Amino acid sequence: MTMRRVIVLAAALLAATPAIAGDDWVPPVKDPMVRKECGACHMAFQPAFLPARSWDRMMNELADHFGEDATLSADKARAIRNYLTANAGDVVAAGRASKYMRAVAPGGTPQRITLNPDFERKHRKIPDRVWKDPRVVTRSNCPACHRGAEQGWYDDD
Repeated sequence: MTMRRVIVLAAALLAATPAIAGDDWVPPVKDPMVRKECGACHMAFQPAFLPARSWDRMMNELADHFGEDATLSADKARAIRNYLTANAGDVVAAGRASKYMRAVAPGGTPQRITLNPDFERKHRKIPDRVWKDPRVVTRSNCPACHRGAEQGWYDDD
């Protein structure tokens, strides 16, 4: 392959790839099982928003997952845990998630992305009426305001 072809190919790849260091992008969930199982009740949150130890804790507590029984078979739970921890924010911190990781206490195991200081800073000016809107309902309903949330885009929609 000639140097010119390498440069053209590299330029094409860069143009087709999101700005990973961008402030509003997080690597999306690509695993079909994670999208299906986690997405059955809520958006399948990008694993980069929490450290691996948080995902381990969450997967250990599926019988009481924010007040719901989200128990899975051992095989599914293991596969989902492996995906979440391999793509966690302390493993692959990119874009918006890198700011989330800076706010996590060393050794901390946060369970709610919405309680992260970076989330709170970005959302502090949103009036209560927006959170109470029947189309929003909860702070964890990211797609209500961020149409590209499931693809990892959190720009100010």
